[in-house]
Amino acid sequence: MTVATAPQLSISELLTALEGVTAIPCAPYRAGSIDYDAHLKNIRYLMRTNNLSDNRPRVLSIAGTSPIHQMTRAEQVHIVDITTREMGDEGVYVAGVLPSPLADAKDLIGELSGLQRPPDAYLVMPLVGVYDPAGMYNEFMAFGEEVHDRFGARLIYYFKDSRDLSQMGKLFRDAEAFIGLKVGTGEDDVEPLVHAIGDNGLVIWGIGDRCTRASRLGAKGHTSGIAVAYSKASDAINNAQRAGDHAESQRVEDAIFALEELRFRDGRRYNYSAVISAMAQSGFDDIDGGEGAPFNPPVPGDIAREVQAAIAGLAQYH
Repeated sequence: MTVATAPQLSISELLTALEGVTAIPCAPYRAGSIDYDAHLKNIRYLMRTNNLSDNRPRVLSIAGTSPIHQMTRAEQVHIVDITTREMGDEGVYVAGVLPSPLADAKDLIGELSGLQRPPDAYLVMPLVGVYDPAGMYNEFMAFGEEVHDRFGARLIYYFKDSRDLSQMGKLFRDAEAFIGLKVGTGEDDVEPLVHAIGDNGLVIWGIGDRCTRASRLGAKGHTSGIAVAYSKASDAINNAQRAGDHAESQRVEDAIFALEELRFRDGRRYNYSAVISAMAQSGFDDIDGGEGAPFNPPVPGDIAREVQAAIAGLAQYH
């Protein structure tokens, strides 16, 4: 029988951390392979430039922007291992886990929970293929109970389809393992999700630093794909929201809007590659975006010029 791994943080400590910025750095590739040295350089930058208020820890995650969908399992385990050991106890780590099939997700959580420095939580990525929302409750309920009992896993659900909203209140009410939900649909779903989940979990904005309105609607904390280059912007937005100053949050959001617009344009086509282009054109020598990942080639010349214009004036946020 597998012995559950004792969590590093209490639930309250973990939720407080998740109300901050979850930075999702791009995994840098060279010649089609992950450049782990470059990745660790980016992790050190993110840890060193933590400007979150109230001594809150930096939260990191290797997930969609990274992108874990194109990694082998061995690559994913290794990048989590070196990341968490580099962070030590100074940060909080959320591991992205693909739930298709759930049996593989259980095995991966088991392997990650046995690392020298295991993740603090697991982000359950969106389901793929055809499924009926009515089947979600039973499957995720059983999954959550098993990984929580066996490995002490705390789960964050990545909400990507509005039709699934009816299942969320029941799942978060009954499943001890699920502590947070990442909104990946749109602002219209924030209030209904906050209402459905109530005090049973944290609703986190999951569509980048364009998050001021989501915060006004009740979301707490947000994910950031650009923090790997402009962490001070992400932190400033979150600090302002925590202080109730949404005008300041919007001011900083407006400064980085052009880069975020490029990332989410055309079905998030440049979600990864626009960040890599920004890192390359920034001139900063303490980060390294690599050359582009599988299925995410470098941006074309006209988009690179848009990236250059978008990052003009953002050096203050590095």
